[in-house]
Amino acid sequence: MRILAIRGSNLTSLEGPFALDLETGPLGDAGIFAISGPTGAGKSTLLDALCVALYNKTPRLGGQGGVEVGRADGTMRGLPANDPRNLLRDGTATGYAEVDFQGRDARRWRARWTVRRANARPEGRLQAVELVLQEIDGARVGGTLTETLAAIERELGLDFDQFRRAALLAQGDFAAFLRAKAAERAGLLEQMTGTKIYGKISMLAWARNAAEQRTLDDLEAKAADARPAGPEARAEAEAAATGAEQARARAA
Repeated sequence: MRILAIRGSNLTSLEGPFALDLETGPLGDAGIFAISGPTGAGKSTLLDALCVALYNKTPRLGGQGGVEVGRADGTMRGLPANDPRNLLRDGTATGYAEVDFQGRDARRWRARWTVRRANARPEGRLQAVELVLQEIDGARVGGTLTETLAAIERELGLDFDQFRRAALLAQGDFAAFLRAKAAERAGLLEQMTGTKIYGKISMLAWARNAAEQRTLDDLEAKAADARPAGPEARAEAEAAATGAEQARARAA
């Protein structure tokens, strides 16, 4: 999984369209870079846009409870604190977040999350979120919001909690990754680095070794039952064989 671009418009502190190209140009060539700026410059909004376009949720809105959005006369409904539509900038009628990414199968995808108000008016009621996934230069993946989210998760190979802990690590969430259990961290790192196949190979090698060891034990047990006879038993067997040969000769 690789993030190629982040775009959006009218999200919290970022007014109008914005775009961040992570595939080409200076950022495409950089192995590591920092997002910096004063408070309110939009650093967290970039990460919010990344998350809502892929998962329709973001760590920054992880609280619970309800908050009133809009005027007290009821023209706009209250929203839970964790509703991603709270990201729409005040005084605007529509906003979006868009992410280009490369999936686990190396195919290139574009996920676009859109929020708008009724009648394209800043004071209109917030409408249901629209989420679209399509292969870049390819067909659009149809379905409900739930189906589209499931398709994105399949292509990324990470659910939201795994993405939040291992890929995003925003707002101090690096501590959440460090606090995760060893087995969970190992699983996350396998998925992130593409080394999960080596875990499967290790399990298959262990199973093959166990099967071969059982075969060896069986052969050793059979060999133990076929030990050479002692001197007395050998002499008795040879005498019996000589007697049988003499009896056959007389009968002839």
